[in-house]
Amino acid sequence: MKITICDDNMKDLARIEQLIANYRTLYPGNDFELEKYTDPSLLFRKIQEKRLSDIYILDIIMNGTTGIDIGTLLKDSGKNAVIIYTTSSDDFALDAYGVHALRYLLKPVQEQTFFEALSFALTQKNGVKDPIFPVKTKDGLISVPFSKIEYIENSSRMLRIHLTDRTAITSIFIRKSFEEEIKELTREKGFMQVHKSFLVNFSHVQKLDGTSIIMNSGADIPISKKNTSNVKRQYLLFISSEYR
Repeated sequence: MKITICDDNMKDLARIEQLIANYRTLYPGNDFELEKYTDPSLLFRKIQEKRLSDIYILDIIMNGTTGIDIGTLLKDSGKNAVIIYTTSSDDFALDAYGVHALRYLLKPVQEQTFFEALSFALTQKNGVKDPIFPVKTKDGLISVPFSKIEYIENSSRMLRIHLTDRTAITSIFIRKSFEEEIKELTREKGFMQVHKSFLVNFSHVQKLDGTSIIMNSGADIPISKKNTSNVKRQYLLFISSEYR
């Protein structure tokens, strides 16, 4: 697996290199070939020559050629490369999502956040495909696999994404409505908004209990009264389709 780091700040580049070394120590089964650039124009030319890596860890704000420029070139190259962005500003999150970046990490990059991002990048490169739900958090843009979402709660105008491992990710303050934020998920089989403040993944439902849904984690999710019969109908349709 070939990983390329590009950052015109030597200190930040060294930080990422050290985090990769720490990851190797913790997960010794991973074999990485590492390539480093402090001049983004050199990396840009190499990509133009189709000499490509598997994973790119790119600073966004660099002199001349930016990380977004490199990401756009990678997107157009036809290579299924994974991009992880690092930056000192959260102003470029939408640009990063536009080039299909896997993660958007704010500096100083924290070890736990980086390890999660690299693990997910390796999963993607090893052929395990799962649609992702991008969540903008105070620590950066996190892409959550659909299959890992148990339910999502709208809490004080913030999304709280509850995962199957019983952890949770909290977004920053959302400007759109809850319905708009979860629209992409509701188009997918098995996801349904059951209450004005809750969306559930039917794959992780333990049972329907009157006017609520009991999740595998034990969470008790309310169903809005006007939606009760429809939720039951959709859940039964989902179950029947799963066991055909």
